[in-house]
Amino acid sequence: MFDKSKETEIALDTHKAPADIHDRIALRLVKAMRVFADAFFAKRYGHRAVVLETVAAVPGMVGGLLQHLSAIRHIRDDEGWIRELLDEAENERMHLMTFIKIAQPSALERAVILVGQALFFNAYFFLYLFAPRTAHRVVGYLEEEAVISYTQYLAQVDKGLAENVPAPELAIDYWGLPADARLREVIVAVRADEAGHRDKNHGFADALAGR
Repeated sequence: MFDKSKETEIALDTHKAPADIHDRIALRLVKAMRVFADAFFAKRYGHRAVVLETVAAVPGMVGGLLQHLSAIRHIRDDEGWIRELLDEAENERMHLMTFIKIAQPSALERAVILVGQALFFNAYFFLYLFAPRTAHRVVGYLEEEAVISYTQYLAQVDKGLAENVPAPELAIDYWGLPADARLREVIVAVRADEAGHRDKNHGFADALAGR
């Protein structure tokens, strides 16, 4: 069942300070992506969430695939990384399916989704192939931005600036929300997921850096 403590138990202001040039590159890439999102979507957080989750569902699948191939190639145990990354990808996909129901993206936004996914998949694939530590750091910083965006979205709902619509049935089933749950409960659950992905990917990057 949905745990109401999720709203307060996660650290909302967590930021991993860059420790070297790799981390700084990762942070700058994410900040550049944030500029685009702010310019295109402004405060339309439901629509922003659709595009955000389209991109966010890519890294776990790419990382899981490349970790799988690496484990086979080197005949070694993956230490749970593959399952963790594939679970992350599935979780982000459920975020996307939920917000598609809520935001009902336009034809233009669906086109942006197609183009954005194609570009990001290929870019992230080669980044992970040649610099997995930086790739995980990029995801960690992306998830930091996601937590910020969902916190702002939650504030809009609380102020009445975004309609607190009923939660989609698939969200109720996936997160074990109450039958009468609304958008607010969905945002809290999704934000908690993103905080978990943030911490996990920063942890992966630290492990690859030997910290």
